[in-house]
Amino acid sequence: MGAIDIVCNLFTPQEVAEGRTGIDESFKQQVRMSPEMRGGVTIDDYLAKMDRADIDRALLIAVRAGDMAVRGSFEITYERVAEVCRAKPDRFSGLAGVDPFRGMQGIYDLERGVKELGFVGAHLYPHWFGLAPNDRRYYPYYSKCCELDIPIMMQVGHNLIYSRERRLPSVGRPITLDEVAIDFPELKLIGIHIGIPWTDEMISMAWKHENIFIGVDAYAPKHWPSQLVHYLNTYGREKVLFGTDWPVIDPERAVKEVDALNLRPESKDLLMRENALRIFRLPESGKPQQQSKPDAPDDIIERQFRAGIRMTRS
Repeated sequence: MGAIDIVCNLFTPQEVAEGRTGIDESFKQQVRMSPEMRGGVTIDDYLAKMDRADIDRALLIAVRAGDMAVRGSFEITYERVAEVCRAKPDRFSGLAGVDPFRGMQGIYDLERGVKELGFVGAHLYPHWFGLAPNDRRYYPYYSKCCELDIPIMMQVGHNLIYSRERRLPSVGRPITLDEVAIDFPELKLIGIHIGIPWTDEMISMAWKHENIFIGVDAYAPKHWPSQLVHYLNTYGREKVLFGTDWPVIDPERAVKEVDALNLRPESKDLLMRENALRIFRLPESGKPQQQSKPDAPDDIIERQFRAGIRMTRS
């Protein structure tokens, strides 16, 4: 069976023309993107790449990148991602972007994305909002993810300068997931982009908390830190998920370089496919999304109480 890419961005000529990628020409040069693809890659051409790489499914992000009232922010709408997923339901699933500045409307959107559009998880870019993952403004979204029983992924580690128009601070230290995992032990948290330059910190969080996982995307596998390769190949084999962060890493290159790591067969199967099936409950897993259930009132009160205590101490 083929791989599952848990981090994939729409990068078609449409998204490029509409300025919905968040990356400029300087960043494309920095990641050595080939000139012929800088104007975007059609869905059909990308599917051909997936086929050559033996990737069965990719999770497409309905990106919400920054407060839309701030210049340089952008989004890829839920409707756009749902449109692509509906056209190829056997190849794509959607992820609902989170914007903490949209108030209750953002919560309603997240619920609609899962219940009506079939999205399989949530996605957050903390650096676009200048708020670390443990900021209390995300907590209503974490609670909703628990209610919907879906995982949420977020970029951890530093971030580069994706666009000279909007330079963003690095707020995603992996250690900030510690509080979130404690306050929401039932919430599946995936730290994507492997936590560089704090990869050891990311590994420690995944080792400490049963509900924290690592997404190994945005960096070519041949450059993955050795301690991360050891972790995913041994005692952390059930805690790491494959991704590309397309268009940053080409899927054909990524799979080829994973093959060159000579991982143990069981570890490789878990990394490339089985962990994603278990955590996202994709159609291939045979485990459909569970019916969402609201938190018990006592659970909600306890979370609010704990959050309030920390806010008064900060």
